Amino acid sequence: MTALGLGGFVLAMVEHDRATAFQAFEQALVLSPSSALALLFGAVALAYGGETERAIDYGELALRISPAQDRANYYSHHPLSIAYFLTGRYEEAATAARSAIRSGPNFSISHCFLAAPLAKLGRLEEANAAASRVLALQPSFSSAGFCATLALPAALADPLQDAWREAGLPT
Repeated sequence: MTALGLGGFVLAMVEHDRATAFQAFEQALVLSPSSALALLFGAVALAYGGETERAIDYGELALRISPAQDRANYYSHHPLSIAYFLTGRYEEAATAARSAIRSGPNFSISHCFLAAPLAKLGRLEEANAAASRVLALQPSFSSAGFCATLALPAALADPLQDAWREAGLPT
């Protein structure tokens, strides 16, 4: 089950073979329906693949079965912020991103996913502050590089890049 979860994550994030990755996550959950690892990593892969509803289901379930103080909870909040962003639920996306930041304050990507919904909400001062934090943690960040590295589908990459540009992150 652990091997399937980790393998699925590598397939999704490194090889960009999301179909096979999703099969691995499903198999891991057949073996252990409450596998936090499969749910956490599955939620991330699903969100980056644009599978918003499944990402929300996986992320919310992972949070329900993980201890509230689990420092790895940003893995669940992070995909929730992506999925909420993609579905236009910007306030929920910002809330999830803030929760991810509380769990993992030095993970620059969570700050990216705070900047995007704040920009869409027109809260540009807050979005700029989140963007500044991204660049403090990861000075070489570029939205195009991020999207290309993860082979994000255009349905996710385009609105993200637009929002990040508004927030002040480099293209």
